[in-house]
Amino acid sequence: MKHTLLLFLLFISLSLTAQNSRFRIMEYNVENLFDTIHAPGKQDVDFTPEGKFRWTSNLYHAKLGKLARAIAAVGGAMPPDVIVLCEVENDSVVRDLCRHTSLCRLGYEYIVTHSADRRGINVAVLYQPMTFRPFETDTLRIAYHPATEKPTRDVLRVSGRVASGDTLDIMAVHWPSRAGGQEKTEPYRIRTAQRIRAAADSLMLHRLRPALVITGDCNDEFHNRSLSEGLRALLPQPPFANTSLYILSANLKGPEDIRGTYKFRGEWNQLDQFVVNGALLRAAKGLRTTPSDCRIVHFPFLTEPDPSGGLKPRYTFLGSHYHGGTSDHLPLLLDLYE
Repeated sequence: MKHTLLLFLLFISLSLTAQNSRFRIMEYNVENLFDTIHAPGKQDVDFTPEGKFRWTSNLYHAKLGKLARAIAAVGGAMPPDVIVLCEVENDSVVRDLCRHTSLCRLGYEYIVTHSADRRGINVAVLYQPMTFRPFETDTLRIAYHPATEKPTRDVLRVSGRVASGDTLDIMAVHWPSRAGGQEKTEPYRIRTAQRIRAAADSLMLHRLRPALVITGDCNDEFHNRSLSEGLRALLPQPPFANTSLYILSANLKGPEDIRGTYKFRGEWNQLDQFVVNGALLRAAKGLRTTPSDCRIVHFPFLTEPDPSGGLKPRYTFLGSHYHGGTSDHLPLLLDLYE
C-alpha cells in the first residue's frame, strides 16, 4: 500500500510539473549580423573587409560569440525554446550562430526569411525541436510604393506544437524603419501592421483554440498608430477577448532603471514588442501567460554607462567605428506555461 501511495504521489508531482512547464520565447534585434561576403544585388559592401566598417572574419566571429553568450544567459538553466532574431543577413549567419558557437551543444534548428530588403536584412526563428515542433511555415511580403518607399522585411509565420500538444503560432516581424523621419515613414508601418492583423485574424479564425504571439522590432512604441490603429492592439487590461490582441511589452521597466530595449539620444524606446491574443491571457489550462511574464533582459555585459545618465546598450558599432558590443538593442523575453 505504501509503495502504491508513493507511486501515486510521484505521478501527481510529475503531472503538475508538466502542466506548469515554462516555454520561453526570446526576441532580439542583433544589430547588423552580416557575414563578410558581398551578396550580389544587395547593398552590403560596407560589411566586408574592404568596406566602411572593415568587417573582418575575426570581428564577425567575436560578435557571434557574444550573441551566443546573451542567448545562453537568457535561458538560464534551460535554453530559450524559441528565439526570434531581427537584422540577420541570411541562412549562413544563423547557421554559424547555431553550429559554430557555444550554442552548438543546444541543438537549435532555424528558419530564415529571404526578403526583398535591399540591404539583405531578414528575420529568423530558432527553435528547440524537443519542445517546439513546426508543422507549417509561411512568409508574408509587404507591398510598398516604389517611388517613395523601399522593400521591407518579410513577416515569418511559424506554426508548431509544444510539448503539451497545443498549437502555437508565432509571427516574427521587423517593420519598416524610421529613417527619413517618424512622421514620413509612419504610413508604411501602419499598412504593414494592417496586413499582419488581417493575416492574424484569418489564422485565429481557423484555430479551435488560437494561441498567437507576434514579436519583433516594430520601430514604433505601443502608443504609436501602427500598433494602436494598424494592428489594433490593446493594453493588457481584463476582461480579455480570445481573438483580440494585447501588447504585453507596453510600459516595461527593467533593472537599473532601464525603460526600453533601445536608447536614442538619451531616451529609452520600447521598439521591440510582444503581442499576444487574449486566449493566452485568460486560459486556466493549456498554453497561457500573463503581462508580468514579459520583461526586458539585462546583463552587465550587454550595457555600458551612458554619458547622459544611466545605462545604454553596448553597440557593436558607433557610427562606422567598431565599438565591440553585442547589439544596440536589449533582448526581450516572454514566458508561457503549459
